[in-house]
Parts: sequence; C-alpha cells; structure tokens
Amino acid sequence: MLRWRNPRWLLRAVDRRGLPLVASGMAWGISGRAAAMHLADGILPLGWAVAWTAPALLAVIWALRQLRSEGARDHRYKPFVAMVAAAVFVISCMPIPVPIAGTCSHPCGTGLSALIVGPRMTVLISVVALLLQAVFLAHGGITTLGANVVSMGIVGPFVGYGTFRVARAVGLPLWFSAFLTGLLSDWATYATTAFELATALHGVAPLWRTFGAIALAFAPTQVPLGLLEGVLSAGAIVFLRQRRPALLSLSAALGSPLASHARAPAGAV
Repeated sequence: MLRWRNPRWLLRAVDRRGLPLVASGMAWGISGRAAAMHLADGILPLGWAVAWTAPALLAVIWALRQLRSEGARDHRYKPFVAMVAAAVFVISCMPIPVPIAGTCSHPCGTGLSALIVGPRMTVLISVVALLLQAVFLAHGGITTLGANVVSMGIVGPFVGYGTFRVARAVGLPLWFSAFLTGLLSDWATYATTAFELATALHGVAPLWRTFGAIALAFAPTQVPLGLLEGVLSAGAIVFLRQRRPALLSLSAALGSPLASHARAPAGAV
C-alpha cells in the first residue's frame, strides 16, 4: 500500500478540477515517499483510525481463540502458522518499483496464506507482519494498524478464500483457482484501502468520486501486482501439491480449503 505527504490537496482537487487531476496529483504525491507501504501514521484522522481498529481487534480475538485451541490439540500447529507468517512478512516487504507511476508498491501474500492456513488465522498473521513492519521498517503505522489489518488481513484473505471455494465448486483447475485467489485478494485489499482513505478524506466531495480517484491512482501499481500475486499463489500451491504434500496435510486443522488436496494424485492440478 502507499502513502503521500499531504492528503489535504485531495479534497480541493476533487471539488475544483475533477477526477483526472486527482489521480495524476495523487501519483505525484506518493512519489515523494516511494519506499513507503501500507497506510502510514497521520493519513487517517484519529476518529477513523479508532473506528477501523474496532473490527480488527474483534477479528484478532477471534483468531487468537483458534490459535490457542488448535495449538493445544496439535503441537505442529503454532510452528506451521509461524512459518506462514514469516513468508507473508517477507512477501509484503518486497517493494516493487513502477516507473510509470513514479512510485512502488508491494504484494500482500495474505491470499496465499488464506489458502494454506485459512482466512481466520491469516488475520493474526497479518497483525504480526504489519506490526513488525511498522515498528522496525517504518512501513505503515501504529495508529493505522487497525485499518491496515482490515484491508490486508480481513477483506483480502476472506475474498481470496471465497474466490477459491467458488472456483473449485464450478470445476476450475487448482492452479487457476489459486491464481484467482491471489489476484482478487490483492485487488480487494487495495480497494478496501481506497475506501478507507475516501471515507476519511472526501470532505464535501462525493464519497464515490474520492474513492474513484484513489482507486485510479492505485491502478498503475495494483493491476500488475495483482497479476503477479496471482502467479505467485498458483506457483506456490502447485509446488506444495506436487513436492510438499505433507505440509498440506497440516491444513485440515487450520481451516484451509486445500486440505482435500493433500493426498490427491500429483497430476490433479
């Protein structure tokens, strides 16, 4: 995700000059902080930051209950979740430059996590990744942690999980279902981020217009990154299915939709 120096120009541009200027101005604004990712401290007013923290906190409590119960039942559970959390941390730390927009962005990895450990545990994984990045790498912020968790840790994973379920139910191949999971999980994350920004910053301008401007500014980075994340998810799932099926056997206790593929023939992808 991206940030820019001064979001107040957004309201004036929406009111006076229209959507194209907003999008181009936003691309200029974020270029000053090309290495920044996630919503940073100061982007959201405190009231909105608190409002987004509330559902994130409830989701974290929900995930912690699963971690405790399943961890007590199976000693492999917590180390497996920690391994996936490390992967998500690394994936979401990879800034990818986009010269056309003059900035960079990053994949999320939470769609892939939802396939491996389930969307509920991915909530907790995203909190760990986002908190470490905010504290040690200055990516994101503390006051905006709740908003970042909602977009990257709740909406993205659950959209990806639902996408995979529907894709498999209609008979799509495993690799293509995983591709759609990564793609739509990424795009859903950034659509939610755009909505979070729009609700806080639209002022007297129409909410839909501000949302459209922000979403348009994200498009140069997130359209190709969504495709990249789809390829990453498909490749990882096919690799695990063919080379590390034992890891998928751990997914049954984690709410993963891949559990039924753990012992299927290697060619059934």
